[in-house]
Amino acid sequence: MNDRTTVRPIEILLIEDSPSDADLAREALGQGKILNNLHFVEDGVEAIDFLRRRGLYATVPRPDLILLDLNLPKKSGVEVLEEIKTDTDLKLIPVVILTTSAAQEDILKSYSLHANCYITKPVDFVQFTRVVQLIEEFWLAVVKLPVA
Repeated sequence: MNDRTTVRPIEILLIEDSPSDADLAREALGQGKILNNLHFVEDGVEAIDFLRRRGLYATVPRPDLILLDLNLPKKSGVEVLEEIKTDTDLKLIPVVILTTSAAQEDILKSYSLHANCYITKPVDFVQFTRVVQLIEEFWLAVVKLPVA
């Protein structure tokens, strides 16, 4: 088990432009057994501002895990992923791609940019909730995350 959960909550950044998917993720993570703080931004520009702690996000904590949709306004998820993984201060943060695309080109591009895993969002509410809970169980209870 990840012993960091006894020290402080796990900080999760959800980068998602769909309010309904964000609500589902929030609900699923709220039902989990792992203490977490879910932060939410709706587009790629906000995501980079959050990660670099600029403007409105100057005092936010560094995320321990990022859940990233690829289909974002202003700056695509692929562009966000590329910025994260080429930034020496951010590249160790695990990035889980959670998107509607099942296109092989998106999967290959994401892994070539060092995404930590790629998950296609189920359209069914129950399955979506289960996927988010599995992400939580694996990434927050099984995996050892780097300490920033």
